[in-house]
Amino acid sequence: MMEERKTAVSIIIPNWNGKEYLRDCLKSLEQQTFRSFEVIVVDNGSDDGSIEMAAEEYPWAKVVALEKNEGFCKAVNIGIRASKAPYVILLNNDTRADKMFVREMVAGIRKRPRCFSCQAKMLQMSQPDLIDDAGDFYSALGWAFADGKGKPQEKYRSERKIFSSCAGAAIYRRAILNEIGLFDEVHFAYLEDLDIGYRANVCGYENWFLPKAKVYHVGSGTTGSMHNGFKVKYSARNNVYLIHKNMPWWQIVWNFPFLAAGCVIKGIFFQRKGFGSDYRQGIREGISLCREHRKVKYQREKIRNYLNIQINLWKNVKKSVFR
Repeated sequence: MMEERKTAVSIIIPNWNGKEYLRDCLKSLEQQTFRSFEVIVVDNGSDDGSIEMAAEEYPWAKVVALEKNEGFCKAVNIGIRASKAPYVILLNNDTRADKMFVREMVAGIRKRPRCFSCQAKMLQMSQPDLIDDAGDFYSALGWAFADGKGKPQEKYRSERKIFSSCAGAAIYRRAILNEIGLFDEVHFAYLEDLDIGYRANVCGYENWFLPKAKVYHVGSGTTGSMHNGFKVKYSARNNVYLIHKNMPWWQIVWNFPFLAAGCVIKGIFFQRKGFGSDYRQGIREGISLCREHRKVKYQREKIRNYLNIQINLWKNVKKSVFR
């Protein structure tokens, strides 16, 4: 895949029993107009022939085979450590990248020295005129949400700051990863990208949405439907842990009425969907994680960054409810 001596970007693709998705994903990378990249597939103990297919059909892709499913976070961290470029792209196996995807991602982050990450415009594979994810945000209700989901893609044509990048199609600056740390493996899966974006915001770095970098996304290609017991439980678990870990105590107190209301509303919603017990179990497990793991140390000298985050959390309440 290389035309230049120095690799500009490393593309990490986590995979678990996604053979057919992975085939199309790798095929789309063969068609990129920007060629200075390496591809590392980190396989989470698949038994569907994913490794064999990748080795036979795409020998230019390096495969790191894990013995069992270690989760998204550990898999991508292993891939990042095995990579060598100054920029890292994380790409879901159930995506198909537009031919300009890598070029636009690299150009977008290179021109912004304070940028930690950039996210592509993620379009629905089945309805490519609709948005799947146009940047991730977080509100004082404790709700994470993908902006633009289900809306016409032509409404999202401008580059803009976002709270965090969806790790399904995002580029990260390695130097800042080295500074703030890699993905928190306690998460296993879900909200790990919001957590790392939160940490970057605390340190005063930026995250951007790049509409010219496009990928087509199946969505829940590995775990199944939009709502399932595993996703509901781990999202609830990780959200409690994320709040405890990243918010200083005074910020938790400020947000507590919103957080409590958000928790109750979500509980009612998932109860009606048939996932009430999964949601409650996730909350309990999240509380246990808070007891087992330390908070990120509060950095008083970064008070302005904490306040900017808080203002955005309040601003996003309305957007998270009426999106």
